[in-house]
Amino acid sequence: MLTLERARELNATMMTEDHLLLHVLNVCYAMGAMAQHFGEDEEHWQAIGLLHDYDYEKYPEEHLQHTAEPLREAGVEEEDIRAIMSHGYGICSDVKPVSNMEKSLFTVDELTGIIQACARMRPNGIQDLEVKSFMKKFKDKRFAAKCDRDLILKGCEMLEMELRDVAEICIEGMKEHAEELQLMGDAEQGS
Repeated sequence: MLTLERARELNATMMTEDHLLLHVLNVCYAMGAMAQHFGEDEEHWQAIGLLHDYDYEKYPEEHLQHTAEPLREAGVEEEDIRAIMSHGYGICSDVKPVSNMEKSLFTVDELTGIIQACARMRPNGIQDLEVKSFMKKFKDKRFAAKCDRDLILKGCEMLEMELRDVAEICIEGMKEHAEELQLMGDAEQGS
């Protein structure tokens, strides 16, 4: 089973850009919160979230085409590789999310982008972000426009969960790591 430590080691061989490292951390902690929700192994789900964009920095136009084989060679289990591949379903992968872990990754990859953008606009960052504020921003298609809302809704449908509930789980999971995620708001500027 993939560990957080091993996911960090593997990412370090491929990822150097701060914005990508921050993105995978957001997804990592959102995945941990989803694991808690489903009563699954939190660290394992976090590791999958951390490693999901393994090849993106080096191969953005060929995302996930340089993932399975190198991870296989590095000893990552097939189940974990499959989960990582499934987050690109319908975009750059034909691996359909079937497990709760795969469906969660598919959903939170884009969802965390909107949560992060919401938090960055607030004086207290994510610390006092409530789901109703997120929902308002989600409805505004111009806000965090690059985040694919249809894909997020499709993921929620796969999970058989309401967007509001998935967002709340992810927000709470990310709040616990606000400082590491650089989402403390004005408190960060003062430090």
